[in-house]
Amino acid sequence: MKVSRLVKRISESATAKTKEMAEEIEKHGVKVVNLGIGEPDFDTPEPIRKAAYDALASGCTHYTPSQGIPELREAIAEKLKRENRIEAPPDNIIVTPGSKQAVYEAILTLVEEGDEVLIPTPAWVSYREMVKLAGGVVKEIRTDNTNFVLTPEVLEENIGNKTKLLILNSPNNPTGAVYSSKEIRDLAEVIMDHHIYVISDEIYEKIIYEKEHFSIGSIPDMEDLTITVNGFSKCFAMTGWRLGYAAGPKEIISAMNKVQQHTVTCAPSFVQKAGVVALNNESIWENYGKKMVEKFKERRDFLIKEFQDMGLHVKTASGAFYLFPDISRTNMTSTKFSEFLINKVGVIVTPGSAFGNYDNNIRVSYATSLENLKEATERIKRVLEE
Repeated sequence: MKVSRLVKRISESATAKTKEMAEEIEKHGVKVVNLGIGEPDFDTPEPIRKAAYDALASGCTHYTPSQGIPELREAIAEKLKRENRIEAPPDNIIVTPGSKQAVYEAILTLVEEGDEVLIPTPAWVSYREMVKLAGGVVKEIRTDNTNFVLTPEVLEENIGNKTKLLILNSPNNPTGAVYSSKEIRDLAEVIMDHHIYVISDEIYEKIIYEKEHFSIGSIPDMEDLTITVNGFSKCFAMTGWRLGYAAGPKEIISAMNKVQQHTVTCAPSFVQKAGVVALNNESIWENYGKKMVEKFKERRDFLIKEFQDMGLHVKTASGAFYLFPDISRTNMTSTKFSEFLINKVGVIVTPGSAFGNYDNNIRVSYATSLENLKEATERIKRVLEE
């Protein structure tokens, strides 16, 4: 079979591959500790699950409008206004099967053949491949080594005649870096000066520790240039439910909806009903979400201390559930070190090279139990000593 040149241009997802690797190794009786997967290890809150059961029981098993059911888009509009200070009426919102689909539809809508897309690195692995699928040209921008944040000066230097779009992700995967409101506002000034678009991926917005989340779409005059992407996977532990959304200028959202009509059609009907309950029942976040974030912070603090004790430098992450430790002392590339950990002690991490030119780093996910993290760090410590 001859594969298209377009598909040949893209790479396999390094993060998705870790789950498959873990399952394959465990078939041979090896107890694997997987620190590679970006999925909360908590169950979806019971009220959300019940809402889906009730929707199924009532016969909610059919297609919905491609753009999403009205009550969910209304709930998202209220959420954006209440929590993000973004004014987006329901017509400016699209519900998608996962936030990944929202990012992809936005890229397909905005990017034409040869358009340049700026991606601050380290960056989530799929941004780059989505741009390639759209026929765009990826331009990776290395962020500040101190805190992995893009500065306005560096952004200004990298905008050219063909630049169409910037993809911004805060809290960040893979580093856990969180942009302050000042840092976001400074970037917005450059974006508005050059009139480029920005996709703001805010999927980890509620998994945040010492800082506060700030949405670039809330800045006056940025509403016409910003597509805000979010979803339910991380903050409500709903990864398998596949429910996300985007908000932005009506013309762009309508164009994204055309892409959705001809591809995935709509998000699952009963899942959308559960999404309404997730957003409208504030006690869910109070009783479930906040406790989850407390657990993540405990795990983060444990891992930072353990890596420091091993002599692996790591910056404190202010959000998400990842660390991006420097492994220079091992004298191995990130790929070699990752393979070494799998083969020697059954610990899975993601090579830093998957997120850009960061071969001295690995991404470690702490979306697993403290017991698993203790087991993993004991194994890593043992092989480093050997």
